[in-house]
Amino acid sequence: MSGLNSEPRFILATDVGSTTTKARFFGKVNGEWKFLASGEAPTTVEKPVEDVTKGVRNAVKEVEELTGHKIIDYSTEELKFIMPYRGNKTGIDVYVSTSSAGGGLQMLVMGVVKSITAESAQRAALGAGAIVMDVIAVDDGRETHEKVNIVRFLRPDMVLLAGGTDGGDKTHVLEMAEVLAVAKPKPRFGVSYRLPVIYAGNKNAREDIKRILSSDFFDVRVVDNIRPQIEVERVEPARNAILELFMEHVMAHAPGYEKLMKLTSTDIMPTPAAEGLMIRTFAEMKGVNVLGVGMGGATTNVYSVFDGRFLRTVSANLGMSYSIGNVFKEAGIDNVRRWIPFDMTDEDIMSIVYNKMIRPTTIPMTLEDLVVEHAIARESIRMAFNHHKYLARELKGVKKERTISDIFEEVKAEETYIDMMRVNYIIGTGGLLSRAPRRAQSMIILIDAFQPIGFTYVMQDSVFMIPHLGVLSKLYKEIALEIFEKECLVPLGTVVAGKGFDALGEKVADVELTFDDGREENVVLRFGEIVRISIPYNVEVEVSVKPSRNFDFGAGAGKPVSRKVRGGVVGLVLDGRGRPIYLPASDKERRKLVLGWFKSMDLYPHQLMNRVEV
Repeated sequence: MSGLNSEPRFILATDVGSTTTKARFFGKVNGEWKFLASGEAPTTVEKPVEDVTKGVRNAVKEVEELTGHKIIDYSTEELKFIMPYRGNKTGIDVYVSTSSAGGGLQMLVMGVVKSITAESAQRAALGAGAIVMDVIAVDDGRETHEKVNIVRFLRPDMVLLAGGTDGGDKTHVLEMAEVLAVAKPKPRFGVSYRLPVIYAGNKNAREDIKRILSSDFFDVRVVDNIRPQIEVERVEPARNAILELFMEHVMAHAPGYEKLMKLTSTDIMPTPAAEGLMIRTFAEMKGVNVLGVGMGGATTNVYSVFDGRFLRTVSANLGMSYSIGNVFKEAGIDNVRRWIPFDMTDEDIMSIVYNKMIRPTTIPMTLEDLVVEHAIARESIRMAFNHHKYLARELKGVKKERTISDIFEEVKAEETYIDMMRVNYIIGTGGLLSRAPRRAQSMIILIDAFQPIGFTYVMQDSVFMIPHLGVLSKLYKEIALEIFEKECLVPLGTVVAGKGFDALGEKVADVELTFDDGREENVVLRFGEIVRISIPYNVEVEVSVKPSRNFDFGAGAGKPVSRKVRGGVVGLVLDGRGRPIYLPASDKERRKLVLGWFKSMDLYPHQLMNRVEV
């Protein structure tokens, strides 16, 4: 690894994705950190060019061409960067990288009780940036021979095995080890090395585990117990071991990674882990509660930092290009239709979805295409968030039966520690949000999917920079945070929403806005409506809400509350639709109501929306 300059001037970050390698270049200009340029090139992991450094070189060359800044040392055949900065637009001080090439990090999780140790192990794996292929537990309802068959044919990068409290019964965790020993699953990147197994269970069973899992087939790493006591969860040791093994095994078996690792100033991180780390760094340094979502083509990642607790979940097959058909199937056509103000038949909606399935990388061509895609995006985030809340629960010490299908059902508020009334920020990233024709479209998708309550600030990533900044934050937290806030995030604005229900048109609250210049504005917010008020990002406004007795805006039902809020690209959004958002049973009434929301938010061109027959 290259030496670090204590005060860097120029930083290069890359993300080696499955298909595209992205380079981001940052520099200190007039005392402030700026995003200077980006470059992209195809990732080179397949023949004839089996070397990821070639794709990195091509992406960085684009940065050089755009900025005139010399970064690559062309005196050698192998990729080498000019480090440290030499002045006169030559060289860089820091190089960091993330990667999701080869499908990212894929793991099998095994535990004893599904809702206790297996759930804790799942949290550890997901937090390290893994895609969890399956969760095997003693009480998961499958026969032993079924478990052996499932494990045998999976090709994970590594296995996380947990179970039992320290000093407790070790029978069941040894039973899980026996299943693994009999199945002998092969590692994804070939059969020439042993499958890594992280054991994070009952410390009294460690020697037995090593004996059962033969060193001929398995590379067993022992870490502290994830659940040393039934009421205690410690996922960090397991999470750190996963990241170390990711470097040793997954990275080492991809072409050219060994060369890339020698160039970086810190370890290469899995892209989702780096994305989560940046959101975590932002929340911890600002002392706030944050919800984040990363919308990919094949998966939707949800992140939360709540009262210092960090959790990431990945919903595989809930994505907006390659997995859009699966989102549509899981959500159901009625849930998608509720966000569409057009009178569309099932066939009309399905035709749009089928076309997207045939050509996943295309963008919407008509207003109907765009509205349907945005409706499906709301459902994708909603279901992914339900999955997230399923794991964002207080520790369970009582066995509870639950099936996979339950994950996508509504999770009761009392079952999750995430209190929407206390979420300070919502951050969105991913192609669908960043390429939305109007920023207000991104904001309403995030509001409708998460349904925040009280006062919540909404932001989105501008050019997919969060993973690059996440890995940078391992070295320079303050620099990463400065770039994140100033250069990466687009401030959409504040949403103020009340929890409650009433008849359409009834008064939800009297809202008084007091601007810094003393100007005042009064709004009567009615049930079923949205009011958008344009307020720039650099303007703060005192918002005083006097709710009716049926509504709670943060201080209790019917109790007034005042907060200072900031504006943004969209501004201030007063949401009087209740929680959960109310939609009439009558199709005609629902379409009329949704059309009213779209017009209030100025989501789509009025001349097009005025054609809509409701």
